[in-house]
Amino acid sequence: MGVKKKREMQVAALTVCHQDLETLRSFADEDGENLASLLLYCVQLTDAVAQIHSVKQIVPLLEKVDKNGVCDPSIQSCLDILAGIYFSLTLKNPLKKVLASSLNGLPEVFVTQATHSFTFHLQEELNTTELYSYRKVIDNISSCMENFNLGRASVANLLEDVLHFLQKSLIETLEENRKFAGNRIVQAQLMNDLLVGVRVAMTLVQKVQVLQGSLWNDSSSPIWQRMCGLLSIFTKFLNDDDLLQTIQSTSGLAVVLFIKTMFRPSEKLPGLISSLLLRSADCTSIPEWFMTSCRSLCCADVPASTLLFLCQGTLAMLDWQDGRMGPSGEALLLDTVHVLFTLSSQIKESTLEMFLSRILASWTNSAVQILESCSPSLKDHLNGDSTIPRRLLEYVYTHWEHPLDALRHQTKIIFRNLLQMHRLTMEGADLVTDPFFLELTKSLLQLEWQIKGKYACLGCLVESLGIEHILAIDKTIPSQILEVMGDQSLVPYASDLLETMFKNHKSHLKSQTVTNTWMDKWHDTWVFPVLSVLCGGNLDQRSYVIDYYLPRLLNYSPESLHYMVQILQASIDTETGSCNHRGALGALMACLRTARAHGHLQSATHAWENLVCSARVKQGLIHQHCQVRIDTLGLLCESNRSTEVVSTEEMQWVQFFITYNLNSQSPGVRQQICSLLKKLFYRIQESSQVLYKLEQRKSTSDSENQSIREQPSVSLQQYKNFMSSVCNILFEALFPGSSYSTRFSALTILGSVADVFCVPEGNIPTVYQLSHDIDAGRYQILMECFTSTFEEVKTLAFDLLMKLSAVTPVQFQDSEKLQELFTAALELSTSTRPYDCVTASYLLNLLIWQGALPASLSASSAQQLTCGAGDKSAVVERNTLEVIKCLMGNLEDEISQAENSLLQAAASFPMYGRVHCITRAFQRLPLTDLRLVSEWRPVLGTLLLLSYRLSTVVSPVIQSSSPEGLIPMDTDSESASRLQVILNEIQPRDTNDYFKQAKMLKECDSFDLEDLSTTVSNIDSSAEIKGKEAKACDVTAQMVLACCWRSMKEVALLLGTLCQLLPTQPVPESSNGLLTVQQVKEIGDYFKQQLLQSRHRGAFELAYTGFVKLTEILNRCSNVSLQKLPEQWLWSVLEEIKGSDPSSKLCATRRSAGIPFYIQALLASEPKKGRMDLLKITMRELISLALSADDSQGRVPQVHALNILRALFRDTRLGESITPFVAGGAKAAILGFTSPVWAVRNSSTLLFSSLITRVFGVKRGKDELSKTNRKTDSTSFCGYLHHC
Repeated sequence: MGVKKKREMQVAALTVCHQDLETLRSFADEDGENLASLLLYCVQLTDAVAQIHSVKQIVPLLEKVDKNGVCDPSIQSCLDILAGIYFSLTLKNPLKKVLASSLNGLPEVFVTQATHSFTFHLQEELNTTELYSYRKVIDNISSCMENFNLGRASVANLLEDVLHFLQKSLIETLEENRKFAGNRIVQAQLMNDLLVGVRVAMTLVQKVQVLQGSLWNDSSSPIWQRMCGLLSIFTKFLNDDDLLQTIQSTSGLAVVLFIKTMFRPSEKLPGLISSLLLRSADCTSIPEWFMTSCRSLCCADVPASTLLFLCQGTLAMLDWQDGRMGPSGEALLLDTVHVLFTLSSQIKESTLEMFLSRILASWTNSAVQILESCSPSLKDHLNGDSTIPRRLLEYVYTHWEHPLDALRHQTKIIFRNLLQMHRLTMEGADLVTDPFFLELTKSLLQLEWQIKGKYACLGCLVESLGIEHILAIDKTIPSQILEVMGDQSLVPYASDLLETMFKNHKSHLKSQTVTNTWMDKWHDTWVFPVLSVLCGGNLDQRSYVIDYYLPRLLNYSPESLHYMVQILQASIDTETGSCNHRGALGALMACLRTARAHGHLQSATHAWENLVCSARVKQGLIHQHCQVRIDTLGLLCESNRSTEVVSTEEMQWVQFFITYNLNSQSPGVRQQICSLLKKLFYRIQESSQVLYKLEQRKSTSDSENQSIREQPSVSLQQYKNFMSSVCNILFEALFPGSSYSTRFSALTILGSVADVFCVPEGNIPTVYQLSHDIDAGRYQILMECFTSTFEEVKTLAFDLLMKLSAVTPVQFQDSEKLQELFTAALELSTSTRPYDCVTASYLLNLLIWQGALPASLSASSAQQLTCGAGDKSAVVERNTLEVIKCLMGNLEDEISQAENSLLQAAASFPMYGRVHCITRAFQRLPLTDLRLVSEWRPVLGTLLLLSYRLSTVVSPVIQSSSPEGLIPMDTDSESASRLQVILNEIQPRDTNDYFKQAKMLKECDSFDLEDLSTTVSNIDSSAEIKGKEAKACDVTAQMVLACCWRSMKEVALLLGTLCQLLPTQPVPESSNGLLTVQQVKEIGDYFKQQLLQSRHRGAFELAYTGFVKLTEILNRCSNVSLQKLPEQWLWSVLEEIKGSDPSSKLCATRRSAGIPFYIQALLASEPKKGRMDLLKITMRELISLALSADDSQGRVPQVHALNILRALFRDTRLGESITPFVAGGAKAAILGFTSPVWAVRNSSTLLFSSLITRVFGVKRGKDELSKTNRKTDSTSFCGYLHHC
C-alpha cells in the first residue's frame, strides 16, 4: 500500500566523432533552421531524453525541403552522419529505436540517398575483424531488420556479405568457446553470442524478400553457398552436446527453416523431413548440397536430443494451417508424434523432458490446426479411441504430477488440445453422450482427489463439456473438492477447479433460466458448502478456503455476500463458537474481511450499518478463538483503498485490541497482527496526505465524507493522538521481565511505525514521527532489550534503534557512560554464555553506527574524519576499523594464552565471542565501497592469520575420533600428540584411562567393557582450576568442546563472510581489491581441511556454511585460476576416496563426517543454467563406487559413496538435475542391503530413506498410510526408477 517511486529512464546520450562534428558546424546556418543545425544542436546535448525529442524533429524538417534539396551536399552529409549514429548506438538504447521509427517516415525523395548511406556504414560494420566486436555487428544486423525500412534495404543490398559475416562469426566464436573450456563466465558470454547469431540468421531468412525470388535456380551462386555454409554450421551445433541446449534447440529450428527455404520442389519437403526423423533417409535421392551440409542427420545413429530438436523445428517452422502440405504433411505429422513417443521412453534428463513436453504440446496444436481441413484417414488416426490419443493420455497420466511445474502445465495443454482434437473428429455428434467423453469423465472422477493432475484435467473437461454433465454424475463434487482443501499442496489446484466450475455453472444457469430462481440454485451448489466449511471445518481447511477460494467467489459474485451474511446472522445467536471452533461469528467476520479487502464494501461503517451491527464486531474482537479476533482486526485494518480515512470508532477498537493481544503465544498469530497493523499505519499515513491537501485547499465541495473534508485538522489530530497512544502501550509492554512474545510483538509493531512514518523528504508533512515520542528512558528500554536471551528480540531492538538515528540519547553524550558501555560490550564478547557475545555484537554495532565510540578509540582517527565531516559512511567505516582492531588485539592475547592452556580459555575467555563480534561488524559494513582500502588490507591479513591460529588451537578436539567425550582413539600419532596437552589439563579431575594418555589403536586393540565400566564409575565430574584472576572455575569436558566447536563455527562464518562480501584483487597490483588470490586459495584450503578432517557435526556443518559462500563466489569469479578451484578440489577428494589409502585422514565413521558436506557444497554451487557436467560425472563415479563390491580396495570407498549419495539426493538445490540418477542410487541402496559389512548395510538404509523422500516427497503427516505421499506405479517407474 506504500507509494512507489517511478524509476527514471537511463539512456546513454548519442555522440559523434570530431570530424562529423566539424562537418555539421560547417553546414549549419546562422538561423539554425536546416538539418545540420538540428543535428549539431542534438549531439551537443548531454541529456539523452532531450536528444530523443530532437531526433523526432528530423523528418518534419525534411518534409519542408523541396525536391531540389536532394542534391544538397549538406543533407547528404547529414544522412551519412545519421547512419553512422544509428550503427554506433547499442541495441537497447531507446535512441536507436526512435531514430529508426523517425526515418521510416523519411520523404521518398531522400530514401535512395539514405539507403546508400546506411549500406555504406553497414559494409564498414561487416568488415570488423575483432572477435569480441562481432556481437555489436550482429545486434546492428538484427536491429536493421526490426521494423526499419532503410535497415532492411541495406541488408538486402549486402545480403551475401551479411551471410558471410554470420558464417565467419559463428565459426570463430565456436572456436573461441572451445579455447576457454572451464571458464564459465567467458563461455556464458560466447554461447550467448552464438545463440544470438543463430537467431539473427533465422530472422534474416524470414524477413529478407530477396531469398524468396528466383535465386535458387543457380545453386552455384555465392548466396547459395553461404546458405549451405550456415546450414552446415547449424547442423554441427545441433549435434554438439558441449553447447547449451538452448543453442541446440534454436539450431534445430534453423535447420528446418533453411531446408524449407532451400529445398525444391516444396511438395517433397515433408517426405524428406520424415526420412530424417525416422532415420531412413535414402542418400541417393537427396540433393548433393543437402548431403554436404547435413550428412550427420542422414545417419542411423542420430542422438536422441538431435531428433527431439528436429521435431521441434518441424512443428514450429512448417505451415500446418488448413492442411496446406497435403497428404505428405499429414504423414509427417503422424511420423513426428511416433518419434516423440519413442523419445519419451528414452529421455530422462529433466531439461530434455521439459523440451519434450513442450514439443508434444506443440504437436497437439499443429494437429488441431490441420484437423480443420484434413482427410478422413487422419481423423481416424486422431479420434479419441485410436492409438495416438490413447498414448497422449498415457503421457498425461504419467507426467501430470511431475516435480517440474512447467512440465505439469504442458500436460494440461496437451489434455485440452486432445479434447479439441476429438471434438473436431466427431463431425456433429453429441458431446455429452459421446463414449470417449463419458469414459474419460468417469475415469477421472473415480480417481482420488489427492492426485493433483486430476484437477487440471477436470477443469479442461468442464470448459469443453460444461459443468451440468459432471454434476449429473455426482452432485456432491463441490463438497468433495472443499473437503481436500485442508491439504496445502492441493489447495491451488482445488481452488482453480472450483472457480472454473462455478463460473461455468453460473453462465449455464443464466442462459437457460428466464426467472431469477437460478441464483438460489447456484448459491445452494457453490456458496452454502463454503459456509458449512467456515463454520465447522478443520482449522487448515477453513484457513485455506478463506485465503484461496472465498476471494474468488466474491470477486465473481459480489452479490453473494448478502446471502452469506443472512445465513450466518441467523446462526450466530444459536452457536457462537469456542476456543476450538470459529462458529458462525468467525465465518461472518472472515466473509466481511475478505469482502472489504477486495473492494466489495465501500467502508467499514457501511458494512456495520447495512450488513452487521457494531455489537457483532465487538464480539469478534474478544472471541475465544484467535483467528476470529484476527479476522475482526483485518476487517478494521484492511481496505482496497489505501487512502480510506480511518474512523474514530475503528481506532478505538484497534487500540483496545492491541492492549490485550501482544502476548499471543502463536508465532503465526503474532505475524498476522503485526502485518495487519502495518497495513492500518499505511492507511493512516496515506489518508493523512489527502487530509493535508484538503486542509490546504480549505475545500467544502460535496463528497462522500463531507464532515471530514470540512474539518480535516480534527482527523489529523485524532491520527496523532491514536499513534501516540499505541506507542505508549507498546513501550509499556517492554517492561523488564516481559515475555518473548510480548517483546517480539511490541518491537515489530514499533518497527513498522518507524518504517511507515519515516522522516519526510522536503516539505512533505507527516502526521506522526516516532522519534518525537522517544526520550532517554524509552531509549534505555530499547537498549535493555539487548539483554534478552532471544536473538530475534535483539535484532528487532537494534533495527529500531538504527531507524531512530535522529535521536541523540543522553547515554551517548557522557564520555564516562560511553566508556562503560564499550567496556561492558568487550566483557560480554568474552563471556562463557553464548548469547552474551550476540549482545556484545549488537551493542558494538550500535556504538559504531551512532558514532559513539569512547575517546580512547575515536581520538586516533580525528584527523581522518576531518576531511569527511558530516559523511556518515566515512565515519562508520573508520569506527568499524577501530573496533575491529581493538577486538583483534584482545583476540590475539587470548589465543596466545589458549595455546598454553585451552582449559583455562574455555573457562575464562572463550574466544568465539570476539570472532562473532568481528563478523557482525563486517556484515553491517558496505564492503564493496570502502575508502580506507590501504588500511584494511593489513588488518585483513592479520585477521586471517589469527583465524588460522585459533583454528589450530581448537582443531585437536574437533578432529579427534570422539570429540564429544574427548576419548582419543586416533590412528595418527600426530593427532594423538596434539591431544596430549589437552588431556593433561583435564586429567586432574577425570580418572578415566583414556584421559591419561593418547591411546594409539592397533589392529589387535579392542574395548574391554568391564574395565571401561570400572574406570567410568570413578570419574570425578568437575575440577577446580585457577584462572588468570585467581578465580575458581568448574570446567567440564563439555565446556572445552563447546568452546572449540563454537570457535570453529565463528571462524568458518567469518571466512565465509569475508569471501562473500569483500572484492578480490584480480592481480597483485590492483588497488580496488581487498583479498588477494593467494588469500582466497588459503581460505579454500582451510575449509577443505576442516570439512574433511572434523568429526564434530556442529563444527563441519558450520564450516560447510562458510564453504558454500566461498564456492558460490569462486564460480562467479572472473579469475580463471580461482574459478577452476572447485573442480580441482572435487577431483582431488574423489581420487582420495577411490584410493582407499590407509594413511588417509578421511573419516569413515559418523556417516563420513564432513565429506558429504564438502562434495555437496562443490556441486550445489555449480551454475544451474549450464550443463552441470560436474554433477553428472560425480554422480556416475559415486554410483559406480556404491555398486562396487571389490574387497581388494576395502569397503571404505563404498561407504563413503553411499553416504555422499545420500547427502546429494537430500539437497533441494540440485533440484531435478539429480533425478536421472535416482534409479542408480536405488539400485546401489537395495544391493547394499545384501552386504556382509554392517557399515555398508547401514549407509544403504540411510540412502534408501533419502531416495524415498526424493521420490514421494517429505512426509508431513503422522498417518503412515497418508494419501499425500503416494504415486502411481507408472509415475514412479517412468519418472525415477525406469532402469531398476
